[in-house]
Amino acid sequence: MQDLPEDEDARLRLLRALDLLDSPPEPVFDRITRLVARSLGVPIALVSLIDARRQWFKSRYGLALSETPREYSFCARTIMQREPLVIADASTDERFEDNPLVTGGPRIRFYAGVAVRSAEGVALGSLCAIDDRPRELDDDDLRTLTDLADIVSREMQVREALLGRRPAQD
Repeated sequence: MQDLPEDEDARLRLLRALDLLDSPPEPVFDRITRLVARSLGVPIALVSLIDARRQWFKSRYGLALSETPREYSFCARTIMQREPLVIADASTDERFEDNPLVTGGPRIRFYAGVAVRSAEGVALGSLCAIDDRPRELDDDDLRTLTDLADIVSREMQVREALLGRRPAQD
């Protein structure tokens, strides 16, 4: 089992309270994954939420799967850090080279993910871009992904505010 965030219990409670897991698709998230795919020229873009044992996709563009086991999840690593996680070629990265999502379908090579955070900075999941070929992101592309992840975070924070936890502010 991989490392867990220090705030894992509180993180999971908040994730469940937001009532997003296993919910129907929503245009606000689907627009963002389409924008990621078009802007970065990738075939797959996801808004993923990291549950206790799985990664579930609130929005997915270019991928039929609705979830994967957490232990295979690139996004589970993304939520462990403050900076974006960018993997130019997962097949040559020792952390991922034996991962079933790399060795089998969807044959992930490139991954870039930015954590999606609550009002208090708790990482709930990520916005990510995936390609089946190795590649790099330039600074503008990384800023685009980060900006769009901030919009997803803002949507999560608005929902959090509606729970009475904390007012959403700009």
